[in-house]
Amino acid sequence: MEEELFTSGRNLPNIDPSLQIWHWPISVYLFLGGLAAGLLFFAAVFTVIKKEEETPATVKYAVMIAPIALVLGLLALFYDLTHKIYFWQLYTTVRIESPMSWGAWVLLIITPLSMLWVFSYWKEVFPKMDLKFGFLKKFQAFVVKNRMNMAYVLIPLSVVLGIYTGILLSAFNARPLWNNAILGPLFLVSGLSTAAATIILFSKSKSERSLFSKIDIALIVIELALIVHMIMGYWAGSEVQLEAMQLLTNGEFTVMFFVFVVILGLLLPGLLEILELKGYKVPVVVPAILILIGGLVFRFVMVEAGQLTRYLY
Repeated sequence: MEEELFTSGRNLPNIDPSLQIWHWPISVYLFLGGLAAGLLFFAAVFTVIKKEEETPATVKYAVMIAPIALVLGLLALFYDLTHKIYFWQLYTTVRIESPMSWGAWVLLIITPLSMLWVFSYWKEVFPKMDLKFGFLKKFQAFVVKNRMNMAYVLIPLSVVLGIYTGILLSAFNARPLWNNAILGPLFLVSGLSTAAATIILFSKSKSERSLFSKIDIALIVIELALIVHMIMGYWAGSEVQLEAMQLLTNGEFTVMFFVFVVILGLLLPGLLEILELKGYKVPVVVPAILILIGGLVFRFVMVEAGQLTRYLY
């Protein structure tokens, strides 16, 4: 009788048969990161084109959410870490080929910049809360003087941050649902859309709300086109990608994806914004909230569904 020894890497805890390492904090982190990226992008762009007076909610008020979102997102990410005390080791090197390394360094730079941006508008946003210390007043004057320079830096950083939230998933080649180059642009556009919705919620100017409704409609159209392109990419892919696509089109995530993301999170708010622009009385809070919920659900769907997909050997 001959004995044969088989060695296999299958049945690894938390990895095989499905990935079970990323939970709800990662979805929240991706959503908040995309939202902050969008808010900072719009604030910086409208500053560079010198439209601050016409868009006060964009450059002063809604952008206050950005540093809060970044801090909460980082706390969610830290909470999800298994070895929390070693997080600092990510900053001991720069790996150009690593999306996580890019994201870590971008977050390290953009988070304090977002705080400085909000601080530069302190007198205008909080006129009754005067800065008591002289050095703070001098520092604020310095920040205000360099606001335009911050805007030029924030534009590329916010774009990288928005794309990174999608590339973080697409870099996992072993997960067919994530192995799609469209996720980077898709997550960026989704983050810009949620930011536009937030600005609409904060704005008290009819012209500013109208402008960002138009911007958001364009972003919704682009996002829908990217989603169609993503599904077509799966459809034209290998057998495992076809199986991965079934989770979204004919599986346990179909209702969440098509009802809460596509219909309630994109089509319906887009229609409501069009009606509002045409003169119909539509509460602006309704489409804005739907877009924010749809953006959050989209991250949950992609993170959870992607971990269930795999390549079989």
